Amino acid sequence: MPSQTVPEHDTALAVVRAYHQHSKHRFERYAPGPETLDWDEQPAPFRHFEGAPRRGLPRLSSESSNASLHAALQRPFDTLGTPDSVALPPNLESIGALLQLSLGLTAWKTLGPDRWAVRANPSSGNLHPTEAYLLASGIEGLEDGLHHYRPEDHGLELRARHATDGQTPRLAILLTSVMWREAWKYGDRAFRYCQLDAGHAAGALRYAAAALGWRLAEQAHIGNATLARLAGVDRHEEFPARRSPETEREEAEILLSVGFGGTPPTLVANQLRGLAENAQWHGVASSIDRHPMYRWPIIGKVAAATRRDDATAPPSTAAATSTPTARSGTVAVGQLLANRRSAQRFDHYHHMSLAWFSALLERLQPTAGPPWDVFDEPPRLALLLFVSHVEGLTPGLYLLPRGDTQLAALRPHLAPHLHLDPVPGLDTLLHLDSLEPTALQRIARSLHCHQEIAANACFALGMLAEFDTTLERQGPAAYRSLYREAGLIGQVLYLEAEAHGLRGTGIGCFFDDPVHTLLGLEGSTWQSLYHFTVGLPVLDSRIESTPGYPEEDETANDTHSSESGDTP
Repeated sequence: MPSQTVPEHDTALAVVRAYHQHSKHRFERYAPGPETLDWDEQPAPFRHFEGAPRRGLPRLSSESSNASLHAALQRPFDTLGTPDSVALPPNLESIGALLQLSLGLTAWKTLGPDRWAVRANPSSGNLHPTEAYLLASGIEGLEDGLHHYRPEDHGLELRARHATDGQTPRLAILLTSVMWREAWKYGDRAFRYCQLDAGHAAGALRYAAAALGWRLAEQAHIGNATLARLAGVDRHEEFPARRSPETEREEAEILLSVGFGGTPPTLVANQLRGLAENAQWHGVASSIDRHPMYRWPIIGKVAAATRRDDATAPPSTAAATSTPTARSGTVAVGQLLANRRSAQRFDHYHHMSLAWFSALLERLQPTAGPPWDVFDEPPRLALLLFVSHVEGLTPGLYLLPRGDTQLAALRPHLAPHLHLDPVPGLDTLLHLDSLEPTALQRIARSLHCHQEIAANACFALGMLAEFDTTLERQGPAAYRSLYREAGLIGQVLYLEAEAHGLRGTGIGCFFDDPVHTLLGLEGSTWQSLYHFTVGLPVLDSRIESTPGYPEEDETANDTHSSESGDTP
């Protein structure tokens, strides 16, 4: 990526708007992307740092002697975030569980000569641009410093050794994006997908932290340049490239502070810079792509335009707690987090129960508990639902506002023929229009890049963002946070579907403006950022599944062993 300088506000905002328009899919053409893909030369899915000291992390096992950890992961999913959650102490076992259940490998899939990994966090095209670094001090068995997480073998690399007192246990997680992993397949649209993946990863970490009784909060006041310095990704000589520097660089994204039962501590920018500048650095990054065939310079431009400067930290307040509402299912949280998958096909005859659909709608409304509390921002996305197979609901279009002012803001922009009728028994849902089932399937299929998975789901949905207002009030950097909110919503949908024996799939490929036209939306006041489908999966019996790590507990492996992939 280019240097860490932030363009002037007006120029940066223009770059963001131009990028968003440029990267839209349209019926007449898709967003610019590669004309051909050499799957034998796709970017390396795992990165490591040659010369950095390594250590393994304990893996989840049915024979673990840690009774407290075992009990925490056996708790029902519906108890996450409740006030009686007991915080486990920070140590190598609990940190290992946090990372394995959020960013680790959950299975290896095999189909003929092809073999690929599936992870706890979803990713567009299963390309996984997100890299994770741990900022640790005072953790027994772990040197004070910055550690790079290696999901392929569930280990850590000491990227930087910090001179700290190590008296109080502290932990933070820094996420970066290797944007070339997405750009290799998706071209100019890749920046969008990297931000969605960052939101998914933050959500996956928040759920795993909740299982341990921990809290997690983004440190949004820390600017991208400081994050880049802290992660060492601005040490460009340690990210060598044969051809194009952008293929090897990492973009600093999110810093998450961990609270071991209490409010996560607020981190201070100049202290983080001091750690990095006085650190002893180790390692040189492995290559992502030695022979890139294309270049996508607009990604670097929008990345620069959406970076934040350091800001004054917000006042520290005690985190609110709330009992999760309307969540059901008694599956153990450890098993659920390890079993998350993306469906590839749906049974188009299956109907979802109205009771579960109602519960899901409530779970999509933000509360003070996990995972919504990972980002300290009000909801800015409303949901457009294409409901096909929900018992007791007329097939058609529905709207789910997710904030007190969203309906009032959206109503003037909707086409006059849309009804906005309340749905009896579903207080927050509004009925926009009824459609004959075949017509609804045709519309859902065509709007989602002609994918059958959207037509055969129990429902599909699009996430509509208050686009102009958010960018004007919060600045260009909010472009990233809008997509991260969308990714977080997607993570909720994934896990809630799994908890009820169904499955979800995130869809990044949809025709942007035709979705807006369906609702009568004009201009860029509201924009659709991400789509999702939920239904009963149809499994591919040809695909074999083996554990992500050989020693892990067999009960934490995929019970739907024939399913293959990740987010389209």
